[in-house]
Amino acid sequence: MRLTAEFWVQAYLARLRLVDIPAFVVAHGDDTAGAVLVKLNTLDGKAVVYQRSFDLMSGARKWVVLAEGDEADIDATLTRQRSFDTDAWVIEVEDRQGRHLLDEPGLSD
Repeated sequence: MRLTAEFWVQAYLARLRLVDIPAFVVAHGDDTAGAVLVKLNTLDGKAVVYQRSFDLMSGARKWVVLAEGDEADIDATLTRQRSFDTDAWVIEVEDRQGRHLLDEPGLSD
């Protein structure tokens, strides 16, 4: 059984809070099955957006870079994504060190 999107988002936000990394929900998607996009804002005008993807060889889920560059360009990418997937969640993480914790155990599920 898979975790709901809302449960995963709440767990992710809690994990970020534990290490004092600010994050917030920019767009609330479908509670059950919405895709989750994570924007990492490094507070220097740059950003990266991650999305979960399936590794075709192993079937495992992993986080991949959807786009990176100037924050304004990343915001435009997220706006386009949400225009055709209104069920998607967008989480913004703000960390000058570039920490997002997506590579931590349990967050790939």
